[in-house]
Amino acid sequence: MDSQVDQNEPEVASARPHGQPRGMWRALVVTTLALVFVVGALGFVGFLSQLRVDELKPASRADGIVVLTGGSSRVSDAVELLAGGYGKRLLISGVHPTNKVNDISRSVPDSQALLDCCADLDRSAINTRTNAAETRRWVHERGFRSLIVVTSNYHMPRAIVEMSHAMPDITLIPFAVVSDKWREEPWWTSGPAMRLLLSEYVKYVAAEVRVRLADLGLDLSMDLGEVPPAVPHARKTANAIAN
Repeated sequence: MDSQVDQNEPEVASARPHGQPRGMWRALVVTTLALVFVVGALGFVGFLSQLRVDELKPASRADGIVVLTGGSSRVSDAVELLAGGYGKRLLISGVHPTNKVNDISRSVPDSQALLDCCADLDRSAINTRTNAAETRRWVHERGFRSLIVVTSNYHMPRAIVEMSHAMPDITLIPFAVVSDKWREEPWWTSGPAMRLLLSEYVKYVAAEVRVRLADLGLDLSMDLGEVPPAVPHARKTANAIAN
């Protein structure tokens, strides 16, 4: 009996050290995942804190106005700002290649004359980053030094990140468009709204990371033929996005 016990003891003893590293790795993975979740959750809360819940007129006028297409009432709100004298000229960025001013004026009643005289269409931009690149060209061609940026409230944080990076020498004034659905239905009670916000948050974080790497000279995703922006200065953004 004693010999059998003696023979088994080394096996038990040798098995113990092998279990410890496995448990340590498991604890490390769980801790890392928990940390990532907490950081992500806090970042999401910070992202939500930047979103306006009410539309407020810009605190000051600007040389120009740019509206990024893609959301309801963005263009009509931008045209109202133009009509109110908040900017000298309007750029509608991300227009479908086949659309003309006449097509846009149909959705904005009584705006034909204003659009004919004071609006430009950008048909090249296909995403927020190219919106910023095309807006930069337009702003520099016009000699503008300040710009009102019009887009949906959930899209504004990412738009400002891209615009600030593309135009560090231009003062940006956000005008966030808030849809009626956003006011009427809390986003946390709507599955589609939650998915939209989570998707936009991920894109916002990706834009922030890419821009910060680019500021360090690690711009790995520059479009071919795109002229690099000037060396970034401190971002001059009037009316901080966060409320």
